This record gives sequence, structure tokens and C-alpha cells, in this order.
Amino acid sequence: MKIYDVIIIGTGVAGLSGAIHLKKAGKTVLVLTKNQAIEKNNTHHAQGGIIAYRQEDTEEQLVKDILTAGCHYNSTEAVRAFAKDGPKLVFDFLINEANVPFNKNNQGNWDYTEEAAHSIRRILHYEDRSGEAIQTSLIKHAQDLGIEIKSNHTAIDLISNNHHSLDGQERYRQREVMGVYTLNNETQEVITFLSQNVILATGGVGYLYQHTTNNKASTGDGMSMAYRTGADIINSEFVQFHPTSLFHRDIKGFLISESLRGEGAKLINHEGRTFMSDYHPDADLAPRDVVARAIYNEMTNSGKNYMFLDLASYYEGEVPIEKRFTKIFNTCLSVGIDIRTEPIPIVPAAHYFCGGIKVNTEGQTSIKNLYAVGEVSCTGLHGANRLASSSLLEGALWGKYAADSILAKSEFISKERFDSIPLWETPTGDEETDPLLLKQDLNLIQLTMWNYVGIVRDKRGLERAKADLDYHGHRIMKFYKEAPLTRYIIELRNAVISAGIITTSALHNKQSIGCHYRQN
Repeated sequence: MKIYDVIIIGTGVAGLSGAIHLKKAGKTVLVLTKNQAIEKNNTHHAQGGIIAYRQEDTEEQLVKDILTAGCHYNSTEAVRAFAKDGPKLVFDFLINEANVPFNKNNQGNWDYTEEAAHSIRRILHYEDRSGEAIQTSLIKHAQDLGIEIKSNHTAIDLISNNHHSLDGQERYRQREVMGVYTLNNETQEVITFLSQNVILATGGVGYLYQHTTNNKASTGDGMSMAYRTGADIINSEFVQFHPTSLFHRDIKGFLISESLRGEGAKLINHEGRTFMSDYHPDADLAPRDVVARAIYNEMTNSGKNYMFLDLASYYEGEVPIEKRFTKIFNTCLSVGIDIRTEPIPIVPAAHYFCGGIKVNTEGQTSIKNLYAVGEVSCTGLHGANRLASSSLLEGALWGKYAADSILAKSEFISKERFDSIPLWETPTGDEETDPLLLKQDLNLIQLTMWNYVGIVRDKRGLERAKADLDYHGHRIMKFYKEAPLTRYIIELRNAVISAGIITTSALHNKQSIGCHYRQN
């Protein structure tokens, strides 16, 4: 059986960045994604942009902005590493190597834009499709390098020596990861992939919530797998809600980028009055948690299900709205909303996970040979609230950090130890799978998280959520052990475990800070 140097789970900016650096150094790399299309992930849907080097900017300015947005709950080591190495990586790697076509202005200079909580315009973008441009360029670069990518393969469990090895002596060794059991979604075959290292780049947890900007794949898979293996998880109460997603019955979870507010758009109520100056000195460019709660409060007080974002009345950019925000313009127009002349109905939605698998500045988890990069990880960079347009760069940077760490290794797992890893044992139960019941179970999780572990939380609601999730979890785990494996059963197990982790952390942290807001 082939033993890879590295297996990477996830094909977003973090996973592909790590894969590219490793492949260029001569390592054997396998990249897995549970989706049929390798570009189908949250990186592809990112709109606003990416923090990049600008001569007028300084490391200290960026550090200050990140710490302020994160309520000084951040890891200062991670923040300083990011400010030192990150912005230049955009040019060295994404632009000069991967050929990402970020926009320039009419004078031929880079078109830096601004978003909330930034003290300077330091964000590069490609229209309002920055993630798509980055993703497309990285996929092409990875394919040109001949990186092996398997789509439609769902990771089931990490293989660890203590838990899976048939060699009894392995229980006395330090815990380490040795590969991953994976389901081929088409054939339903479970495949054992062995490797010296595993990098989790599986994204976030947004699909655990009823309203989210995330795609359906964001079910907390990586965190759940790492948790079951024994990895440290931190800061999982910090789920960032994006203030502005499109409110429309025909389109669910479409993000209205913060860059609209960076270009002058203002939030208004149903009477047309701006209201953000009532909540924060920075008004519409206040940190995301403040803006999300303000909208939530306006909705609650008025009895309305949504507010509005008015770009048409305030935009003064040199590029026409339909060109600057192509994707948003076309999507809104498809349902009869012309953002050039009328405000956009918006509602907050679960957007980004600031917590996750605890890693250091090399992307290493608490378990040997296991790395985590991107949204699934918690580097400590974001603290209690993420600074806008930092996530794509964090993924690219920690993808490189993890690759550098692996390349520096001098100790390897012997073939004899890999030989002690058994094939997957298929459940023998005869439980039948009903897709409607699976969907109902996921809907119950999403509703519980939205109602009790959402934008505003309290002790009673969190306790109710924990009790409900414990009940659902017991039933789901029993079903998982007895039913034939499918992607959706695996996702459901991961979802209920990750929801439980988030809820427990939110219950334990009684301090109201950042995007974890408790009334009591």
C-alpha cells in the first residue's frame, strides 16, 4: 500500500497552498475533498479581498488593527507572525507565482480597498470575486505541478497509532496520526490512505446554523475528527456572524460583502434612517460583532425580519457599481433588486469560525504528525473577533508554515509500523438510511444553534441547547454505528459533535467578549 508524505483534506486556499509548497519540494502529496467539484468551498465564495503589502502600511499598524478587532484576546505571537510574513506573501506567492489577477485602478496601480476596523486601505481584491480568483489560480497551479487530487472522497476518521494499530506496543507510544479512512462517495468503498503527515484544511462550521453564508460542506468535519482523535480545541465559542447576507426567499445565504460598506454603503432601517452611529463611533465600519448585534437589535425592536444596506445613495467610486461588485450586482438583479438604485435587504448570518483546532505558528496540533490550517484551525490570530479580509491570507500563510515544518522533519514512521494499521471495519447492522430523516436531524441541529448559540446568548438558552444536542447526539451515534456509511451520515455525526463543542465552550465562557455575546 502506498504511503504518502502528506495527505491534505480540503481544497481551499489553505489546503492548496500547503500542497503546492510541498509538491515543489518533492514530497508525495494527496489532496482529498468530499465535494464533486474541487473548487466548491468557502474560499471560492469569498468576496471582499485579502490583506496585502502596501508601502504606506506598517507591521505595527496591522498588529494594532488585528488586536483591536480581536478584543486583545489574540495570540500576540500569531498576530506578529502574520503581520511580518503575510502581506508580502500575497505578492511573492499569489501574484508572482500563482498569477492571481487582482484589480488595478485607472492609473495602473493596485486598487486597494478598505473594510471595517482597518486603519488604512490595504486590501487587494478581484471585483467582488476575490476568493474565486484565488481559488481558480491555485487550482491551475496545483494541476500544472501534477498534484494528486481526489474529489468525492469523504474523510471518515483520522488513523492514529494508539486507537487503530494492531500492535499492542503502540498504546505506550506518543499519540500520532498515520493517515485517514476515507469513503469513496460514488462506490461507497472505504479506502485506507496512509501517510507520514496529515493536514486538515476542511474549513469551518457555518452550516451548523439555520442562516449562514457558508456552503453545505461546512459541517465541522475537521474539528470533529481532530476532537475524536484527542487534539486540543480552543476558542470555539467565537462564531462570527456576518452582518449582511441577502434576505430573499429565493436565495439563501448569499453574502453581501463588507467591502460595500468600505466603499461607503450605509445600513438603514425601514424608515430609511441610518442607525450605526447610535451603536459605535466608527458607525458602519465598526467591528463585525458590533454591526451584527446592532442589526439584530434593530430587527428585534422593530419586529422586522431584516434591515437594508444602501450602496446606491453613498457610492462615489470611479468604477461603476455593476463592475466593482459584479457578482453581488448580478445576483441581486436576478431577483429584481437593482443595487444601483435601491437598498439591499439584509440579515446577519453565521459566517466565520474564529476558534478550532489549537495550532502553533507552524500549524502543528497537539498530536504528532497532525497539522491544521485555515478556518478549521485556531492559530489565535483572530482572538474574539476576526478582522475583515484576514482569513484568506491566514490560510495561505499557515499552509506555507505547515509545509515548511513538514519539510524540516528528520524523523519518519517506519513501514513496519504502517503495516500494523488494519483496513476499515464495516458496520454489520441492517439500519436503513432515510434521507428525509437525516435532513430533519440536521435541521434540528441548525435551529438549535441559531436560537440558542447565535448572535445573542444566555445561560438558560445554552443549557437548553446542550441538553437537546446531547439527546440528538446519542441517537445519531447509535444510527451511525449501525447504518451503511454515506457522506451525509458522516457529516451528521461531525455536525452534532462540533455543535456540542461550540455550545459547551459558550456555556463555560461567562465573559461577554467579541462575537461571543452573553446577556447573562
